[in-house]
Amino acid sequence: MPVLRAALCLLCSVLLPFSGARAEAVVLTPEQLQQDLRFIQAELARIHPDPGHSVSKAELDAALAAMPAKLQQPLDAGQAWAALATLNPLFADAHLALIPADWRAQTRRHLDAGGSLFPFEVVLNAAGELRIRAELGGQPSALAGARIETINGLPSQQIVQAMLARAHGDSAEFRAHLLGKRFWLFYRLLYGTPPSYQLALEKHGTTLRLQRAGSSQLPAWLQDEDSFARQYQFQLLPGRAALLTAHTFFWEDKARFYAFTEAAFRQMQAAGTQTLLIDVRENGGGDDDMWREGLLKYFAHQPWRWASGYRKKVIEGRQSPTEPLGAVIDAELGSWVQPQPDHPLRFHGQVYALVGRGTYSSAVLFSNVLQDFGFAKLVGSGSYARARQSGGLQSRTLPHSRLGLGVPRFILQRPAGAQGAALVQPDILLADDPLEPKQLIDALLAKLAAEAPLPADTAQSDSKNAKSH
Repeated sequence: MPVLRAALCLLCSVLLPFSGARAEAVVLTPEQLQQDLRFIQAELARIHPDPGHSVSKAELDAALAAMPAKLQQPLDAGQAWAALATLNPLFADAHLALIPADWRAQTRRHLDAGGSLFPFEVVLNAAGELRIRAELGGQPSALAGARIETINGLPSQQIVQAMLARAHGDSAEFRAHLLGKRFWLFYRLLYGTPPSYQLALEKHGTTLRLQRAGSSQLPAWLQDEDSFARQYQFQLLPGRAALLTAHTFFWEDKARFYAFTEAAFRQMQAAGTQTLLIDVRENGGGDDDMWREGLLKYFAHQPWRWASGYRKKVIEGRQSPTEPLGAVIDAELGSWVQPQPDHPLRFHGQVYALVGRGTYSSAVLFSNVLQDFGFAKLVGSGSYARARQSGGLQSRTLPHSRLGLGVPRFILQRPAGAQGAALVQPDILLADDPLEPKQLIDALLAKLAAEAPLPADTAQSDSKNAKSH
């Protein structure tokens, strides 16, 4: 009971400011909220092959049994999310989550109507330390690196803990990183959008107090999603090295991505590149064929598969005489992809994949393949996501609150099988500061040069300032 009472107090502390921010929202009755909860339980049972993949049955049952006590008063859709989303950290799977309905479009409509948002892009760690990264939208800020101590009189730790209690993702580190990227969204959901923000900051041992108006800029997350140039970059570097950055494996015009990577490998061939760095630290996934056709075909040197086996739930529309509706099936993945040793742009050098806090979903499958088949070494600072990924995401809408529910229908075993690492584990551990992402690249190149000095940079001697594609 003390735990439940504490949870209810935290919920109330969040709902009060939220309620004032959405006074005109449609209010749902307790019975409607209970129906939404039952819908969640039914869809989990119908779609998920094994919730124990990420959360114990006892913990999940206890959380679901305690949830009705949080739904005894009328709530609007935003307040319903604040209550129900406390299941997200327990799910511990970024493919299994309750999210605000249509939050991207809602954010754009809010800004188009003259609204504003928290004025900074931030980074957040699992300890709850909140630092400014840039102005909202990504423009450089003179306050970058400053630690946020209070916002409008509330300690940042209190604000962050309320947000983390509703964030989704595989691990505490993953959830903190994702929350940092969407801090402007969570602040709006839980605390509204005041016209200005009173901030207490700490930078270089000095306390700063300032007032900043809310920003009308579109957040960097949403700008990035629509910009090919922001999502994909290629650079030739000194020392016959190259850096190819892919922040997503989802792009509707796949031909454009394939043309981009073909041009990159053509440039590397002409430059005599011997070391390729592929940066997927912020790659949240997408379609597997993007990396299969756009990257791996250029340097894979043996047959490979993206998983060794799977467990799936047979859902409506996918049943057959041999796979009845509702069955849970475990099977080996027998499909192998053959290498292309005679490809005219084949890359024969060393490959390193930079992985990190934002590497997820299809990007994890890509990393698994690279590591388990020896196509590349993984480089980064630690383990944030499961190597055994769920997938086949099914999106549902709760009947009354209209919140979004994502549930996976299968779980993949990494190519190396059970003996492989449970979490994405880099082969080369190097510190990775989210405020200074280039430092990891520099540290890796310095390490490689020290261990086996790269050949003199002849073809690229004039690339002291890296060329961009």
